[in-house]
Amino acid sequence: MTTIRAFDDILGLIGEMGPAQIKLMLLVCLSCLPEAMYSMMAVFITADTGYWCSVEEWQPDVDDCYTEYRDDDIDAYLGCIHKYRNSSIPRYVEDGDIAYEHCTKYDTDYPASWYEGYYASNYTSEVVRCDKGWVYDRSQYKATVVTEFDLVCDDQYLAEISQSLFYAGYLVGSFLSGSIADLIGRYKTFFLAITLDFVFGLTMSFATSYWFFATFRFLCGVFNISIYLMSFVIVTELVGPSKRVYPGIAVPLSFSVGSMILGMFAYFIRDWRNLQRISSLCLIPLLLLIPVLPESARWLMANGKFDEAEKILIKTAKGNKKEDKLPKDLAENLRQQEEISEEKKRNTRPVTAIDLFRTTRLRKRTLMLLILWFVNSLIYFGLSLNTAALGDNDYVTFFISAAVEFPANLLVIPLIQSPSGRRYSESGLLLTAGIACFTTAFIDDSTAVTVIAMTGKFCITASYTILYIYTLEIFPTTHRAVGMGTCSTFSRLGSILAPLMIVLGDVFDGLHLIIFGALSAIAALIILLLPETKGKPLSETIEDVEGTNTLDMKEFGAPKKEDVSYEEEEEEGIQTGATPEGDVKITGGQENGGYVIGVDQRNVI
Repeated sequence: MTTIRAFDDILGLIGEMGPAQIKLMLLVCLSCLPEAMYSMMAVFITADTGYWCSVEEWQPDVDDCYTEYRDDDIDAYLGCIHKYRNSSIPRYVEDGDIAYEHCTKYDTDYPASWYEGYYASNYTSEVVRCDKGWVYDRSQYKATVVTEFDLVCDDQYLAEISQSLFYAGYLVGSFLSGSIADLIGRYKTFFLAITLDFVFGLTMSFATSYWFFATFRFLCGVFNISIYLMSFVIVTELVGPSKRVYPGIAVPLSFSVGSMILGMFAYFIRDWRNLQRISSLCLIPLLLLIPVLPESARWLMANGKFDEAEKILIKTAKGNKKEDKLPKDLAENLRQQEEISEEKKRNTRPVTAIDLFRTTRLRKRTLMLLILWFVNSLIYFGLSLNTAALGDNDYVTFFISAAVEFPANLLVIPLIQSPSGRRYSESGLLLTAGIACFTTAFIDDSTAVTVIAMTGKFCITASYTILYIYTLEIFPTTHRAVGMGTCSTFSRLGSILAPLMIVLGDVFDGLHLIIFGALSAIAALIILLLPETKGKPLSETIEDVEGTNTLDMKEFGAPKKEDVSYEEEEEEGIQTGATPEGDVKITGGQENGGYVIGVDQRNVI
């Protein structure tokens, strides 16, 4: 009878990543398209447009400007509404250009009809707060959450708060989906999340108030991240340890494609409600995967469903044309393996986040990694959500911002395998991103701003992806699961704060970019205090970490990673999967301390 010591032994027999797994990966990557659209939707539905106080006597004429010119002649439309603004709104000089107040108008009796040459400033210097609503520049957007719910002046920060609530939903969803998936399985959790994300997203498009909108935006965040997490888990749990880096790259690549699709949709759909509805409808085709996607064989094993797990593994083996490699007594092997695994679990004290801080060297590493995760998340989402301010055309700039993520993620594999390794690659990318952010804050030319800002976005995207891989390698096997979970969860603070950081640009132009630049430079230095992991064996226990030089891992005295055989690699638990989109969920244990790492969006998990 063939003895299988661990689940990955089976994958070694049927193929760690053959045609069957590639097909599965491509199918679940489809779920990342609408997931990315939901995540980046705020760029368009809460976009900041030009606005100023409405003059009640002239409002019908302003409305006529929209009706007569908006769809046919944008320049004529702008000229029409600006003549009413110029006659009633106080002006000032900013950087050599004339600008107009947003929240005050001249306090005077306005004529019933506007006429050429009328200026309220000729009759009074007194101003009053907007008391009859606002006029919005609808040249780029016909309707946004901002224009419909008047999120301006005293309420201007509510738009950013709604996006912070969305990312707070990510934090909740990361924990909730993991617990539900352990209870009912990855397959059911995946399709439950798709269904609820569709329902809440569609309901949100009918919002009648800001808090109605914000509440359902939060709920969308909860289930949006659940889709991303489960899609990653379903793939990685059926891929061998030496190949898990590939779905770790494929998932964020799909996120980039989804963001580009959103940019194209938004260009043609300028009303936020319709854009939200179209994005919600994009979730419906994913339900066609119900008869196609398998449940996780690992989860089935953990829950004693060995016959079902056997069927999935046999189907995978057939897809890889290796069904003859499987032992005939597979189900019995799976049962024995799970019994051994459960026995080990009963005899082992669970590792918690507190254990990351019990010893000196691991505590230092953990604290530095927490800072790195926070900074990467803050800058990535800060630049992604601030694209409207980084160019003349929101749609073109957003599309470019999404497109640069594609080559950035592809760059990761050759970069981490180069002589610079993980540490210097990460440091160089962070430093370049910081310089780009800092420089952007002091440049006025729109083309130069776009180019330099996109350079920063490129670097922080690659940096974030490398950080996932590096963090997996830096923690010892006994603490790797909880270490990844703690770091990625802490990064959620960065994504929650990112929309609020953008508001600092109202205090001082470019202040948020200056802060991004400073934090990135600090993080670039911090990473140099950690050890290089390229070509080094993974530490297995806390004793390995505490007994080595913090700046050098040579004392581990094991062969280089490229010299480790499949069996040795399996015992070390080397299973690297990463993505820029968010929190890591440990989705099942196995022998010898190995783990299956599932990533839930940065967007990015």
